Amino acid sequence: MDQIELQGWLDELRIEHRDLDVVIDHLIEGNHHDGLRIARLKRRKLKLKDMISKLESELIPDLDA
Repeated sequence: MDQIELQGWLDELRIEHRDLDVVIDHLIEGNHHDGLRIARLKRRKLKLKDMISKLESELIPDLDA
């Protein structure tokens, strides 16, 4: 995968991460009592954060080379 593809994928993951933030906040503020759904969304958000971090590290040039 080249850098342009990685950057595009990274952008999509960041958008999904922000969208999940909005949904989770809405559910919590709206006093929805579906704790399982909120927990699943939070787990998905955490997975996205990990994927974003991994992709960001792949996009940073190796300074030792």
